[in-house]
Amino acid sequence: MLQGGVQHRPRRSGLRFEELVRLPYRETRRAAGGFPRFKSRRRSTPSIRFTTGAIRVEPDRQHVVLPRLGRLKLHESARKLARRIEAGTARILSATVRREGGRWHVAFCVELERAERTPTRPQAVVGVDVGITHLAVLSTGEVVPNPRHLDEAAQRMRRLARQMSRRVGPDRRTGQRPSNRWERARQQVARAHARVANLRRDGLHKLTTRLARTYGTIVVEDLNVAGMLRNRRLARQIADAGFGEIRRQVAYKAEWNGGRWIVADRWYPSSKTCSDCGAVKAKLPLRVRTYLCDSCGLALDRDLNAARNLAALAREATTAGSGPVAGRGADRKTRPGGPVAVKRQPGPAQADKTGTVPPQGGTCRSVATAH
Repeated sequence: MLQGGVQHRPRRSGLRFEELVRLPYRETRRAAGGFPRFKSRRRSTPSIRFTTGAIRVEPDRQHVVLPRLGRLKLHESARKLARRIEAGTARILSATVRREGGRWHVAFCVELERAERTPTRPQAVVGVDVGITHLAVLSTGEVVPNPRHLDEAAQRMRRLARQMSRRVGPDRRTGQRPSNRWERARQQVARAHARVANLRRDGLHKLTTRLARTYGTIVVEDLNVAGMLRNRRLARQIADAGFGEIRRQVAYKAEWNGGRWIVADRWYPSSKTCSDCGAVKAKLPLRVRTYLCDSCGLALDRDLNAARNLAALAREATTAGSGPVAGRGADRKTRPGGPVAVKRQPGPAQADKTGTVPPQGGTCRSVATAH
């Protein structure tokens, strides 16, 4: 790669350039620390990060000052950041300017002092079962509807994409540059995608913030989102819901608000387990939306049943190591066509078996508490 007439070579790390060339690609990256990667100004997101220089918010809270860019007007007020800076509880470390959806955004990395918070109901426990039909079902019975922002905007996004395809776009083979009409159409498509992402992000932040500020303990599932996205029939709906984002936001917001969060084991049968008697079904197809217990006759919505089972895990995480814990079902995936997983209890085994029942605690993988 040539820049300014000077040939840039990878870092040597004790090896000559000729030796690096003879190494395999993976070994070369490991020895040289990685080759410089080309960053296209057309295909990559324009962004720049400032760590030194004049970075401040103007007293009118409508302008910011950045190095080499000078004084810039903001579309939104920066009063929240300005109040913390004036009170001495925040200090700006860096600023990142980034373009998304045809708009320029500035994000400040700030070191601040957080006051210790306590949830509104510190002793309350809530289990959160996420899904597609409903975005989240809480163990309290509350149902959070799935807004399906992508499906609502799909028709408009298809129309804008067709308009852009009719314009004269770039062609690398012939060196043809895009027309102005194609650029305007591309910006409209980008704004439509950015609007869907902003709506999704806003809804998830409101939900997770409310949970973290209300409940002292939040139990969520460890879902294999990457594996779920391989289902071509449900991939778009799963990606639009943002299951992984819900768990990520709950993790740090619970610590911020003085609560704790518990992640249930990936193979914990929350939907197959009866929340009343603890019996576990061998199979429960996704099309079955009502859980019917064969032992006690409980009839309950499967998502609400799963949320109640997740909330019950908080008691195991609290009493683990201090005494016996009630059995809550199998700790691994139920084999199709195999034996039915039964409710496990600590203590001696049955008469026809030797040894003792394995200790509990495999249903909860991690527990994070606020410091």
